[in-house]
Amino acid sequence: MEIYLDNSATTRCYPEVGELVYKVMCKDYGNPSSMHKKGVEAERYIKDSKENIARILKVNAKEIFFTSGGTESDNLALIGAARANRRAGNHLITTSIEHPAILNTMRHLEEEEGFRITYLPVDASGRMKLDALKEALCEETILVSAMYVNNEVGSVQPIEETAKIVKQYNPKILFHSDAVQGFGKYHIYPKRLGIDMLSASGHKIHGPKGTGFLYISDKVKITPIAYGGGQQKNIRSGTENVPGIAGLGLASKMIYQDLDMKVALMRELKAHFLKGLEKLENTTVHGMTDENSAPHIISVGIAGVRSEVLLHTLEDKGIYVSSGSACASNHPAISGVLKGIGAASEYLDATIRISMSEFTTKEEIDYTLETLYNCVPMLRKYTRH
Repeated sequence: MEIYLDNSATTRCYPEVGELVYKVMCKDYGNPSSMHKKGVEAERYIKDSKENIARILKVNAKEIFFTSGGTESDNLALIGAARANRRAGNHLITTSIEHPAILNTMRHLEEEEGFRITYLPVDASGRMKLDALKEALCEETILVSAMYVNNEVGSVQPIEETAKIVKQYNPKILFHSDAVQGFGKYHIYPKRLGIDMLSASGHKIHGPKGTGFLYISDKVKITPIAYGGGQQKNIRSGTENVPGIAGLGLASKMIYQDLDMKVALMRELKAHFLKGLEKLENTTVHGMTDENSAPHIISVGIAGVRSEVLLHTLEDKGIYVSSGSACASNHPAISGVLKGIGAASEYLDATIRISMSEFTTKEEIDYTLETLYNCVPMLRKYTRH
């Protein structure tokens, strides 16, 4: 039996998406910048994908820009907007538990380009402290970035409240959200929420790797960070990845079909897993576990067993999980997110992340629990004290 519970790292493509990507790669393979029939066919795939995503977000199709994934979308949003709006100020704000695509970009802007960055603390649930945001805002602030769902512990940020605080202080301050773990799990309407820019990734929603998009409100002033042939209104030059874009558009459409039902099933499985986890002594669940947490992510600390050891023990049983986050690299390190939420020291190197998808079943969760019941006591016996 193979049980894949690492869906926050990546998901398997919908079969229909794989078939479409193959068709566009091998049959409708034209360059969308070409003026002949093959080029027009390719351009149609891009247009359809933009319209699919725009309908989901309730925005205009011209506000969707395709990228190579969440990391590029985050870089374009932060660097492009910071440089374009520097005359208005040089202060940016983010949270202390963002994805490395945000944190490392912010560090670059701080160390190499002279911007001042404020990293907001979070509470024990992993939610940003709004009072700290209010204190941090100043006349020099030009951009605030907060992730929709944390990729390690599944905390959901108070995005609407955050945007309201920012816009009430100064409507010209831009608000960006990394929604890589939120898109495909929540109904997200940027204009209603006050989001000026929003990042998403294809391979988290059963689409192809190397695909993503950035929603940029038509009111946002932004400069490109790569230069070339002027594609996508000169914001993101380079021949478009038409097969990937077509797959991303179809995956977006498919994941939002019966979304509420899919999410409800994941929440049921999450509750079932958490109930079963109570049988294991000296364990904890990081972050929130109620309806205010992400439906698909469970961060479990198991004292006395190193996360890497437990990961490979589960792998031997055909169960695939992550030790913290697999979105940075495969080099193990103490999680900055766990430190940020004040996790106890015995769990910093003893935490695994379970992340489900719409394809996860109760039988898979039961098998995982049974495996944990059997292997954790054994592994604890061999732990050095």
